[in-house]
Amino acid sequence: MRISQVLVAGALFFAGGALAAPPVFPEVIPLPTGFAPEGIVRGYGAEFFTGSLVDGSIYKGDLRTGDGAILVQGGGGEASVGLSFDERTGYLFVAGGGPILGLATSVARVYDTDDGSLVGFYELSNQFSFVNDVVVTRSAAYFTDSLLGVLYRLPLSANGDLPDPSAVEVVPLGGDFVITGGIDANGIDATADGKALLISHSSLGYIYRVDPLSGDAVRIDLGGILVDSADGIQLSGRTLYVAQALLNQIAVVELAPDLSSGALTGTITDSAFDIPSALDVFGNNLYAVNSRLSVPPDPSTEYSIVKAPKR
Repeated sequence: MRISQVLVAGALFFAGGALAAPPVFPEVIPLPTGFAPEGIVRGYGAEFFTGSLVDGSIYKGDLRTGDGAILVQGGGGEASVGLSFDERTGYLFVAGGGPILGLATSVARVYDTDDGSLVGFYELSNQFSFVNDVVVTRSAAYFTDSLLGVLYRLPLSANGDLPDPSAVEVVPLGGDFVITGGIDANGIDATADGKALLISHSSLGYIYRVDPLSGDAVRIDLGGILVDSADGIQLSGRTLYVAQALLNQIAVVELAPDLSSGALTGTITDSAFDIPSALDVFGNNLYAVNSRLSVPPDPSTEYSIVKAPKR
């Protein structure tokens, strides 16, 4: 073959490859049908994890390509709700629901994201409760209970080692926190230094700043604005993003440096949103999981994750 023919063939090859290449960072990432996701968290780089409400399975995917596969195969009587990732160990912390999801107990599970092995199991409550979300800090993992008005604290060593199951602590939420009998404490995140937690209150539309040791909760002054249908939250700098699940939007709240007050500066909407229950950040984008809680899950129900620009 002549040099000119090689050049032409190469050009056609690269042109064809460019046309055939899958999109980078797709706008919508499909999940397995029937999966029924609720939470989402980013791992290393562009990897992400989401969990199933129907059987507790964990799905591991790539935000860059949209590809993924089941990492942990779930089983009967399990649910995976909120998720958090510890970069020190590569461990995935999972809020395990409770009787409100038809389970016998409210638990926490911890998986090694390299191979999906279960490395920790903790029974958090034997009451009628709902362990809904979790955040990992340098010193502990904190789980919200949406019915009992408490946090569960799982102390961690400096390098992220897990404690014995007997080490679980119950931290009552006090101060301004209100127990309504509905879905109260829901989404949770922490400041970078771990000295304060932020918690959304689904029933009342409040956002609280919480002392992680005492549980003292101070309602953040948003100038009388309520963040209705508040579910999962994500703190990025001083900007708090709140998934307003049933409103199909994400609230953008700019917080004061001391977290005592804030202002709702806008909302993010997308025609692809379908009850976004949780979100995480990668680069200049948010990734929201469509829980589709208004649709009864069956093996053919479609689910997805939606990319939306940050504000």
